[in-house]
Amino acid sequence: MVVIGVIYPWIYLCTQQCFGTTNPRRAEGVIENIRDVLHGRVRQQIKKEAKWTTLIIIDSQAVKNTCNASVESKGFCFYKATNGIKRHLGVDTLGFPFFSHCTKANVSDDQGLIEMLTLHIDYFKSKPVNIPKITILLDNGYHPQQLEEALKKIYPAIMTKIKFKLSPKPSKTQKEKEGKTGFVPVKARWVIERTNSWMERCKSLVKNFERTLEHATTKVNLCFVRLMLKRLAAS
Repeated sequence: MVVIGVIYPWIYLCTQQCFGTTNPRRAEGVIENIRDVLHGRVRQQIKKEAKWTTLIIIDSQAVKNTCNASVESKGFCFYKATNGIKRHLGVDTLGFPFFSHCTKANVSDDQGLIEMLTLHIDYFKSKPVNIPKITILLDNGYHPQQLEEALKKIYPAIMTKIKFKLSPKPSKTQKEKEGKTGFVPVKARWVIERTNSWMERCKSLVKNFERTLEHATTKVNLCFVRLMLKRLAAS
């Protein structure tokens, strides 16, 4: 923290405001705004549009709680046998998130995605007409029809802005034809799996140490702020 405070004082101050004991919500949204600005600059480095994309890859990751967790962040996911929280992410093809959201682990993937997109519904409302529909790539644990029905209640014109697509799951026959066995990476899906592994390499994200879901989401955003700063500094 001292090193970050010396090199990046503005991040240090925002972190203190987010996690300080006096007013933990004083800088709510500030870290997310910093993440968005850095994300735009990273995308511009490789000649991509800073804010807009045509592909967002979605996934969730269940993480165990520590003894510090409060009742607000406790939930049991039977599917993954995890007592803790779920981190929901929507990333671009670089693996950096446009959206992030944390829920209890007992919240379904569908419901977590609905909450995340609802929180960022203004992003889709402001999408320019000249940009094609945004493809939201899901794994086979999601149910596009249910997602569409729920999101239309929030923003009736949402399906004119986005479209859901399930990533193809290779069958046993297809694997045999290609001479492959066991786990086979699915095209584009490996990007968000790599993003999950980036988070696991952060010591403070190996488990959930936070008392609130808002703090847990901010810690996730700080992880990506650090990664994007390193990438920008290297160039």
